Amino acid sequence: MNVYLNGKQKKSLERLSAKTGAPVAELIRRAIDAYLVSRKKELKMKKRAAIYCRVSTADQHPETQLYDLREMAKQRGYDIVHEYSDTISGAKPKRPGLDQLMADARRHRFDVVLVAAFDRVARSVRHFLEVLDELNHLGIEFVSFRENIDTGGPLGRAVVVIVGAIAELERNLIIERVKAGMRRAKLEGRQIGRAPMKIDREQVICDRRSGMSLRQVAEKHHISRASVCRLMKEAGATAHLVNAA
Repeated sequence: MNVYLNGKQKKSLERLSAKTGAPVAELIRRAIDAYLVSRKKELKMKKRAAIYCRVSTADQHPETQLYDLREMAKQRGYDIVHEYSDTISGAKPKRPGLDQLMADARRHRFDVVLVAAFDRVARSVRHFLEVLDELNHLGIEFVSFRENIDTGGPLGRAVVVIVGAIAELERNLIIERVKAGMRRAKLEGRQIGRAPMKIDREQVICDRRSGMSLRQVAEKHHISRASVCRLMKEAGATAHLVNAA
């Protein structure tokens, strides 16, 4: 390997060679070896990180999560190798971004996963623990920004289980509150959901049997063609029961 030195460097090496009695070439070789060893240690210590972020709707922006996670990776000296994202409800276990992250984890393409919060991964304890168990089995750490939890140690693992259970409890409480509100609304006589459409069923059936097409009947009564078909099937079933009786 050719090494290029300026005049000042050459003089310094010559003085050092005169003091130590070692040839200049030997001093250069030692310096290169020391540099390579230190560089190898530095690269070995730098972990490869994968970022995962999720938003529930398209109106939300993942950039806020990404900014915090990138800063955390920079502070910890992680090398970000890939960023995964999803725009989907956290209650659904199958998500393209998360599925791709787990597939790459099985290929050992990173050493640590960074998320903004536990509920960005899942609100189901079972699914959450399945993800953590697989990452732990693969030797990949899990770090949460909001909870400041790192599963690199046993304490972090214990806290992850506890907080995951609390997240699922919170979700179940929200569901119960919504159901209670719907029950109260029904008791008060209020309409839940979309009001039923007022359709002249007999006229729809009559128009259809008169020879009008599905599209014409649907446009006349401002309903879908599927609704026309459903009404015709119901009319046919009713007529069959009457004839059988």
